[in-house]
Amino acid sequence: MSVEVGSVAPDFELRDQHGTPVRLSGLRGTKIVLIFYPLAFSGVCTSELRAIRDEFVPLGDDTRVLTVTVDSIYALRAWGDREGYTFPLLSDFWPHGEVARGYGVFDEVKGLARRGTFVIDGAGVVRWKIENPVHEARDTAQYAAALAGIS
Repeated sequence: MSVEVGSVAPDFELRDQHGTPVRLSGLRGTKIVLIFYPLAFSGVCTSELRAIRDEFVPLGDDTRVLTVTVDSIYALRAWGDREGYTFPLLSDFWPHGEVARGYGVFDEVKGLARRGTFVIDGAGVVRWKIENPVHEARDTAQYAAALAGIS
């Protein structure tokens, strides 16, 4: 199953790196940049999330960044603390990859999320999406351009 532009984003609830539950539908009224990535502590993922932290996070009160990986909340806490990430690092650990699978970005062979991004408007509708190869970091300027197109 793949989530298409124009469809309502599938709802989910995952725990962040502090164990706090985050429900997508609980953020209605806010634009969401939903970022799936393979694994914490890996080179490309670290550089990519650093760019999000440094270049992209100061978006304003009407936009939130949520990141999702199959790592445990314990690994995400250690990584988030080390890197100073201020956005939620959500754990799709169990059932393993269920949310990534629901968005069509789970790699069944490797057992991890592929590098997929979804921009969701305040009504919960997917307005933009992209999937990059696992070895290729995404460009944060694309997120900003996609958000600019949402009123």
